[in-house]
Formats: sequence, structure tokens, C-alpha cells
Amino acid sequence: MSQPNFRIIQVSAALALLFVLSTVSLRAQPNGAPNAVNPPPPVPQIPNGTILPARLNQSFSARNVQAGQSVTARIMQAVPLPGGGAIPAGATVSGKILSVTPSASGGGETVSLAFKELSFAHQKFVIAVDLRALASFMEVNLAQVPDQALGFGTPATWADSTQIGGDSVYGAGGEVTDRENRPVGKALYGGVLVHVRMQQGAPCRGPVDGDDRLQALWVFSSDACGVYGMRGVSIAHAGRDEPAGVITLAAPSGALKVHAGSGMLLRVTTTN
Repeated sequence: MSQPNFRIIQVSAALALLFVLSTVSLRAQPNGAPNAVNPPPPVPQIPNGTILPARLNQSFSARNVQAGQSVTARIMQAVPLPGGGAIPAGATVSGKILSVTPSASGGGETVSLAFKELSFAHQKFVIAVDLRALASFMEVNLAQVPDQALGFGTPATWADSTQIGGDSVYGAGGEVTDRENRPVGKALYGGVLVHVRMQQGAPCRGPVDGDDRLQALWVFSSDACGVYGMRGVSIAHAGRDEPAGVITLAAPSGALKVHAGSGMLLRVTTTN
């Protein structure tokens, strides 16, 4: 046998061996499961009580929305999770309008809705949330304006500001204090991490099941609760009680309208 032919036979045998080995490897991993070298990313656990600071993506009113229409919101600050990991800023919360009660005679109007899905990084989570706080887009913008005029060349992130609800923020990296000047957390670029508190006389709860971790509240105070900057609008049903996850907004004596850019503090009640 000539040398070139012998070389061809060697190469063919090596390729055949590689094919057999790769076949055995695939059979050892049923259903194409990834091997230990490239494990799947861990699925984050989103415990009940986790606050989701969100901005509404579209406007709606009792006079121009219908049951079944989609409603979405954008997570505005990364939400740290116990055990590591986070829900990133830019994640989407989505749901639907459930029912609408318009009034042609100037009486009360209501809109009921529910956010049922959280999605990010090609993952989707079925959730139920209640509504802790709702603020107009104007209140959201004001909370991001420095309390005092800045000197020339001073970065805006160094400025002090006031959160929706009254907490004071002493620049990015600084302290956050409540209305009684008690420290409640720290400021970050684009948000705050604070301990959630119950406001005296308000229906919102403080820590859930003793879970008093720092939470992302974006432009809201640690005890923010209810509606801010939306005259005549109230939270008729927050979704904490039955029907759980159903949020009902009401305008007892006027038109009910919520603008895009409005801020919300949603609180996770159940996940799947």
C-alpha cells in the first residue's frame, strides 16, 4: 500500500472515532440537556413582598379604554433579589384592563386592571401584584429635579432631592432620610434602596413576613402609599385582598384618566 493511501485511511479512522464519541456524548444527555460546562442560568426567585418600581407605558381613561386591552409598564430601577441576582431596569410588566365603568352624566368612573406577567432576559414569570402607590408623570418629574439650583459644573447626581412622599435624598451615594430625619436607606444613580415602612393611618403595609431587606423604590419614599398628583383619583381596590391582584382605580366625581409616564409601586403577592 502506498504511503498516501495509508494516510487517508488513518484520517478516515480518526474521523469515524470522533463521530462515535460525539454520538455517545449526546446519548448521555437526554433531550439535549446542556452539560456541566455550560449550565443554564439560574432562575431568579421573586419572593412575595418584592417592590417593582414601574412607569406606565400608555395612557388610559374610563372613556377610551375597553376590557381586554393590554397595559404595560417598565421597571425603572434594578430590583435586587435575595440570594443574588436582580430584576434589571428595563424589564416589562404586562397585564390587561379587566373592566371599565364610564359615566356619561358626570358621575363616578372606575377602571380595573391586573398585571400578570414580568419578562426580562428571555424569561417570563407569572405574577400577581397589588398597587402600593400611584403618582402622576408630573410628580415623577418633580422628584428628579434638585431641591436647589446647582453651581456651574456640579453633576446633577450630587444634588439633594425630595422623593414622592417626602423622603430626602442626599445625592447619589448619600443617605436617604424620612420626614422625621431618620435614615431609611441609601441613594443610588437613578433610584434608592430603602427599608419599606408603613405610613401612620395609611392602608399600606410595612415589611411582609418580617422581610425588611432594602428595596428599590426609584423616586418614591419608603412609606409612599396612595395616589399623588392625580386630583380626584383614588385606589378603590389595591389588590391585596380578594380579588387578589385586581387593581381598581376610581374617580368618584369626575373623569378618570391616567397618563403615560405615571409612576407606580407594585408589590408582588404571588409568583409562579
